[in-house]
Amino acid sequence: MYTIKFNFEQKGLTPVTLENVTPGQSILEAALENNIELHHNCGMVCACSTCHLYVEKGEDLLPELTDREEDFIDRAVNPRINSRLGCQCILEEGSGVIEVTLPDQTQFLGE
Repeated sequence: MYTIKFNFEQKGLTPVTLENVTPGQSILEAALENNIELHHNCGMVCACSTCHLYVEKGEDLLPELTDREEDFIDRAVNPRINSRLGCQCILEEGSGVIEVTLPDQTQFLGE
């Protein structure tokens, strides 16, 4: 089981910590199941960059960045060295703590 801490760049939002998140789902799915707004225009198939986030802690608990994901991160708003797409951050078997920061979602249109 995982613990995921969500921080937000959007002003006025308080960090949210999810506990007992099961392996096999993505960070995007965990966010959506817990009413955390994270856009996902392509329907979670790694075909856009709207679920872009920053992994602050726990990168080693996630699958490696693929070339396809990297291509879409290059198109994201304000990409950084720790940028990932939430739909591609599938929680692998095991457990641990992952901390992410979500960019300000008000700058995106869509889902």
